[in-house]
Amino acid sequence: MATDHIRYDVLARDALRGVLRRVLADAAEHGLPGEHHFYITFLSNGEGVKLSPRLLAQYPEEMTIILQHQFWDLVVTEERFEVGLSFGGIPERLTVPFAAVTRFLDPSAPFDLQFDASDAVAEAAPAKAPASPPAGALPAAPTRTAAETKATETAAAEADSEPSKPGEGAEVVRLDRFRKK
Repeated sequence: MATDHIRYDVLARDALRGVLRRVLADAAEHGLPGEHHFYITFLSNGEGVKLSPRLLAQYPEEMTIILQHQFWDLVVTEERFEVGLSFGGIPERLTVPFAAVTRFLDPSAPFDLQFDASDAVAEAAPAKAPASPPAGALPAAPTRTAAETKATETAAAEADSEPSKPGEGAEVVRLDRFRKK
């Protein structure tokens, strides 16, 4: 098999992250158009991610945020985005490098980008080269162990049973809640 000296997998991943960057930059400048809203999943322990110790303790590996009605001060740079959100009535400021993002979903489009978690880790530690996917393949979603899936389902069930209060702020959820079974 021929060696890919051009690294099409890296070019494609960077181009797709560019789509994410541009969409967020447009939202920062003009607000969210129509019914568009975004689910952004990222590695909470990724290099450059800034979360409060409280959120990091609650989401030690992965976190999903929703940008819809109640977020503020969205700032987008070439390498990262920063946003203000409220969690349980407590305002928080998050900084997320694009390299830490594992999924971007706009269910109103519908539009879904998934990035392999190993790509995010490889970008944070450039000494290790990421494994190349088969030609033409898009990066796969991170896989979960049975224990992680059970923990996610349990957390989702607990979140569903808690009453939500209007105006309480952004809700952090696992996307597994919304996947068809």
